[in-house]
Amino acid sequence: MTATRRFDAVLFDMDGVLVDSGPWWYEVRVAYAAAIGRPWTHDDEALTMGGNSREWAGIMQRRLGLAEADVDSIQDAIVAGVVRLYRERPAPVIDDAPAHVRRIARGHAVAIASSSHPDVIEATVGALGLQGDLGAIVSSDHVPAGKPAPDVYLRAAERLGVAPGRCLVVEDSLNGVRAGKAAGMTVALIPNPSVPAAARADGEADHVVPSLADLDPEALPA
Repeated sequence: MTATRRFDAVLFDMDGVLVDSGPWWYEVRVAYAAAIGRPWTHDDEALTMGGNSREWAGIMQRRLGLAEADVDSIQDAIVAGVVRLYRERPAPVIDDAPAHVRRIARGHAVAIASSSHPDVIEATVGALGLQGDLGAIVSSDHVPAGKPAPDVYLRAAERLGVAPGRCLVVEDSLNGVRAGKAAGMTVALIPNPSVPAAARADGEADHVVPSLADLDPEALPA
């Protein structure tokens, strides 16, 4: 990396940026709710965006009218269901994501900073074959609060040894954009057609990039 570079690190969100996994999470949650005779809607799903595992499991517990004691079992069931899909199906890779992460890693430190449970992150990274390419992997479960809090991005930057102001965040959701901005980082939004971000996300991001293939950190306007 040269002194003229604008960014020393690129921090990728995972779900919706590297893998189109939103439909999988929704499928598993719908099945869980149906098994106990309750509905799970897209409006319900939208409330879980960005939360860490305890946060989204708590949302499910409240929306489904279950006891507070059920939060752990909800989390375990949903995580197991998503991990099972990674074992049973081809990973829903977005836009040749592994190749683009490796391309960017040739000139920048790279990390994943995801709201997903560590077991889901492990399954995803394994499916993408990126184990040896990432300088850090951080789950929101390992920090005090999920997105839109900045914690997961600040922890990833810390692990890479890079100042927040020298980091580019790549996101697809409004809560993710807000997390990156709250961390004092530059944020590029790559819209996901399967799970569109809230309409104001593109206005809060520093940059909107059509796809991973179009992402060149050093070519972004200052």
